[in-house]
Amino acid sequence: MDIKAISGIGMTQGLGLGLEKKQPASAIEGAGKFFSELVNKVNDMSVQSDQAVQKLATGENRNLHETMIAVEEASISFLFMSQVRNKALEAYQEVMRMQV
Repeated sequence: MDIKAISGIGMTQGLGLGLEKKQPASAIEGAGKFFSELVNKVNDMSVQSDQAVQKLATGENRNLHETMIAVEEASISFLFMSQVRNKALEAYQEVMRMQV
């Protein structure tokens, strides 16, 4: 029996992080690339948030709503990244506790 994967569903698609799913050469390279892309995207969102706050403070931008949305997006993406890291560490610790 052939089981096909559901396409178009991903954890990171709803957050707008834009992480792509590609078949890696190995699982370690894939995980490393995933975390690297995740950290880079979260950092970019944080920089954009800081710039939006600076523009609001200097009077360049008078739209408080867009600034607050940028700040919240950066906050939520950071929380998502920290939860992914926590889950990865828990999985690693669980594997290390396994008896061979």
